[in-house]
Amino acid sequence: MLEQSRPVPVRTILAVIGLVLATAVALWLFVRLARIESILVVAAFFAVVLNPVVELVQRFLHLRRGFAVAIVFIVVFGLLGAMLYAFISPLVHQGQKFADDYPRLVREAKAGKGPVGGLVKRYKLDDKLDENRKKINEQFGKIGGGAFNVAKSVAAAVAVAITVIVLALLMILYGPDMLKGALGVLSPPRRRRVEAVLHDCSRALTGYVFGNFLISIIAGGATFVALLILDVPFRGVLALWVGFADLIPLVGATLGAVPAVLVAFLSSTTDGIAVLIFFIAYQQFENHVLQVQIMARTVQINQLIVLVSVLVGVELFGLLGALLAIPAAGVIQVIARDLWDNRRNRPKDEPTIGADEIPVSQATDVEAEELHDDVTGDHDDVTGDVGDVGDEPPPPTQPTSPVQTT
Repeated sequence: MLEQSRPVPVRTILAVIGLVLATAVALWLFVRLARIESILVVAAFFAVVLNPVVELVQRFLHLRRGFAVAIVFIVVFGLLGAMLYAFISPLVHQGQKFADDYPRLVREAKAGKGPVGGLVKRYKLDDKLDENRKKINEQFGKIGGGAFNVAKSVAAAVAVAITVIVLALLMILYGPDMLKGALGVLSPPRRRRVEAVLHDCSRALTGYVFGNFLISIIAGGATFVALLILDVPFRGVLALWVGFADLIPLVGATLGAVPAVLVAFLSSTTDGIAVLIFFIAYQQFENHVLQVQIMARTVQINQLIVLVSVLVGVELFGLLGALLAIPAAGVIQVIARDLWDNRRNRPKDEPTIGADEIPVSQATDVEAEELHDDVTGDHDDVTGDVGDVGDEPPPPTQPTSPVQTT
C-alpha cells in the first residue's frame, strides 16, 4: 500500500512566499534606484583609482590621511580645471570674434561679397530665406524652450558630478576603516583570501585607468604634432579633444578625429586628406600595437573580452557602460580566476601573486613570503596541533607476568 505524502508545513509555504516577495521587492528597488547605483559605482571607481595615490602621498610626506586626500583632490581638480580652461578658452575667443564680425558678415552677405555672400549669391539663399521666413521665425521661437531644457540638463549634470566627488571623497576617507571592520568578522584564512582578491581587483582598476590615460596622452600628443606640421588652426584644442575622446574604448579615437578632419578640410583639401590618412594609420597602430601592449601589462584582458565587454556595457548603460566595461571585465576576471583556482580543486603548479599571475619564484621575496604565509597558514595550524599531540609522552606499559605452567 502506497504511503500518503505528508502535507507541506505551513512554515515552509510562508517561507517560500516570503522569499518570492523579498526577491520581487529587491528587483523593484534595483530598477528604481538605478541612477543612484550608477552614481555609487562611478564614485567607488574613482575612490579605488585615487586610493593608491593617496597612500603614496601619505607614505612619502608622512601626513595624516585627511591631509593626503586634500592634496590629491586639489591637484587632480586643478589639472582638470586647467585642461577645461585650455579647451573652453579658444571657443570663447572665437565666439567673441564672431560676435564682433557679425555686422560686417551680414553686410557682406547682403551685398553678395565675402565667403558668406558668395554662397548666398550662388545658391540664391536670400530668396529661400524670404520664402521660409515664417517657418524660420517659428523655429527660433522654439529655441527658447530647447535652451531651457539644455540648461536644466547641464544643472543636473553638475549636481551629479558634485555628488560623485563628495561620495568619492568620503569613500577614500572612511572606506579603508569600514572595509577592515567588515573583514574582521571573517576567519583569518578567509579574510586573507578576500584581501588578496580585493588587492588584485584594485590593481586591475588602477592599471586600466593609468594605461588608458597613457594611451590618451600619446593620442593627443601625436595629433598635436601632426596638426602642427600641417599648420592646421586650433590644433591645441583639437589635440585636447582627441585626448579626451580617446578615453572611450575602441570608438574614442574615431570620435576625436571627426572635428580635426573637418577643421583640416576647411583649411584646405590637401590638409584634410593628410589628417584623415594620419588618423586612419594612428588608429590601426593604437588598436593593434599600443593598446595591446599597454593593456597586456596592466589589466591582462584578451582583446575579444575587451570588445564583448564594451558592446555589453554600451547596450546596458550607454556611454557610462563603455567607460566602465573594461575595468569591470578585469574585476570579473580576477574573481573568476580565484573561484576557479580555489573552489574547483585545481591548484596551480606554482602559486602566483596578483592579477598578473606572477609566479612566486619570479616575485619579490616579500610578496612570496606573504603568499606563502597565506597558503600554508591553515596547514601550519593543523600540523602544529598534531605536533603538540605527538610531543606528549606515551602512556606507560604494564609489565606482563609470565604464564605459570604446571
